[in-house]
Amino acid sequence: MAHIGLLCLGATGHLNTMFPLGHELQQRGHQVTVLSTPDVYPKARVAGFNFCNIYTTIDRQSTSKFTPSTKLVTLTGINRTFQNFAHYAEVRLQNTDLIREQGLEALLVDLSVFEGGTIAEHLDIPYITICCILPFYQDPTIPPIATTWAYNLAWWAQMRNRAAYKLFNWMAQPVLQVISRYRQQWNLSAYQHPNDIFSKLAIITRHIPEFEFPRQLPPHFHFTGSFHQAIAREPVAFPFEQLNGKPLIYASMGTLQNRSTVVFQTIAAACADLNAQLVISLGGGLEPQAFSDLPGSPLVVKYAPQLELLQKASLNITHAGLNTTLESLSYGVPMVAIPVTDDQPGVAARIQWTGSGELVELSQLSVSKLRGAIARVLTEETYQQNAVRLQAIMRQTKGVHRAVDIIEQAVFTGSPVTD
Repeated sequence: MAHIGLLCLGATGHLNTMFPLGHELQQRGHQVTVLSTPDVYPKARVAGFNFCNIYTTIDRQSTSKFTPSTKLVTLTGINRTFQNFAHYAEVRLQNTDLIREQGLEALLVDLSVFEGGTIAEHLDIPYITICCILPFYQDPTIPPIATTWAYNLAWWAQMRNRAAYKLFNWMAQPVLQVISRYRQQWNLSAYQHPNDIFSKLAIITRHIPEFEFPRQLPPHFHFTGSFHQAIAREPVAFPFEQLNGKPLIYASMGTLQNRSTVVFQTIAAACADLNAQLVISLGGGLEPQAFSDLPGSPLVVKYAPQLELLQKASLNITHAGLNTTLESLSYGVPMVAIPVTDDQPGVAARIQWTGSGELVELSQLSVSKLRGAIARVLTEETYQQNAVRLQAIMRQTKGVHRAVDIIEQAVFTGSPVTD
């Protein structure tokens, strides 16, 4: 049996991806250590994992702000995020000795930890890339995941994609330069392309090919299916007795980009005249008392048991985080996506492309535009049919079990897993 480290960000969506893998590894007799921010420690201990704080040179307040909540709909916001990534990459690389002291034999590296592969190479242990967000494996036939651009093979679209990748790679230079400096210091070969940060043994994403644009990916890239039912979540109190039996619309903007009162007010106004009950989960960003007079009197809670509500929902209004999107599809629930940041625009583009929902740009959000999208998804049967089609495909996958099969094969053979 092996001692395997989970090197990941501390955000909920990342933990909800990595922890099921850790749980399944433990079930198979492996030892698991989580390498993350101090705020993750209580969650790791409850899950039964060992824990290592690799942010010892940063105060607790700054680590709690690790995942940027800036709206990355502007180039300034994207640039600021890369600056933050560079800072935290420096800290993690400085603390590599702390990781060495754990005696790890392999690493599962969160894709958003750009320098994770460099750390593993320096420690001379194998690593597998885990895509906690939509994979940003660069391919000029595919729009960058930070855009809502539709899939299009026209020559002009591919030129647009190339230009966008070139711009994003330029903005990523601060973090890439930090990584390059440590690779040179540790006598590791220089990266020649941004795709070089991915593992050469295995890359794992928990969505399915049918939810991805047609594209060429390396043979060791694996779609395994969702992990969301693989580990129990902390119970969340919810007033189920207040559900009135009408069709349920569940709305959540996630747990990070969820502080815009205007977005929640717009959602409420767009749903106010529908023969449906709206439940809004604030994700901890705001207090329900601030929304006591919303149009239509929706049920507003600070946190919600998302999986339980999705099982009852007719529609999911979402920020298009990959976790929430896959959870919605796993219950055959169509969506209206309002993407904010990170990979959410790309996820929303795939929701629209698969016909499992509609996309409303945050910059164009209005009551009338959102109401129109909601009406189409609720009344046109094709949206639910497509969501149910994807649900059926996801049910045929082995999810976390397949993912850990791949991990074990990569760790024990030291060879790329291509089947």
